[in-house]
Amino acid sequence: MTERGTLIIVVGPSGAGKDSLIAGAAARLSGDARIIFAQRVITRPVCDGGERHTEISRASFAKLRGAGGFMLHWQAHGFDYGVPQALAADLDAGRSVVANVSRTIVAEARGRFPPVAAVAISASPEMIAARLKTRGRESDSEIDSRILRANAIPTYQVDVTVEMTARSMPRSTGLSQFCTRSSVGRRSLRRRLSAAAARRSA
Repeated sequence: MTERGTLIIVVGPSGAGKDSLIAGAAARLSGDARIIFAQRVITRPVCDGGERHTEISRASFAKLRGAGGFMLHWQAHGFDYGVPQALAADLDAGRSVVANVSRTIVAEARGRFPPVAAVAISASPEMIAARLKTRGRESDSEIDSRILRANAIPTYQVDVTVEMTARSMPRSTGLSQFCTRSSVGRRSLRRRLSAAAARRSA
């Protein structure tokens, strides 16, 4: 029987560097068929230098969601986000799936698609503000709001935390190595995740 793949969910505040880190890890692991990087479906226009996602209208998103087209979905900052249901088949086939998701659905992901490894990306308020201003999608008030939300995720919900700094921004080695270990050493990972789950429920 094929051992189920690990769902590796990456969470963290806007501007912390999740997209850059995931894109770098995907490039490093492009030849590894054991690891799939999810391309999200979002009701937001695709912009240069931003995340490579599938752009979709609100009506089409709602129709796809109603038809069971997403394994996970949520709303944030006025947009709808979804992880395609087709990726659940990759997990069943033993491949690990890396997905950038909202911190609000960590518990749902753990309950529906075990085993799950949650990686939190964090950065200083100054770095988050600078990156958000550079990408130019948010107003000053929206940036302030996102910074206030930056530390909203309880630490017990995550298994690994990566602190981003100016020097570490271009690097994706840590996430790449974590993804590889999650795919190769699944039994060891499951033991670590089970121990973490026991600590969360204690």
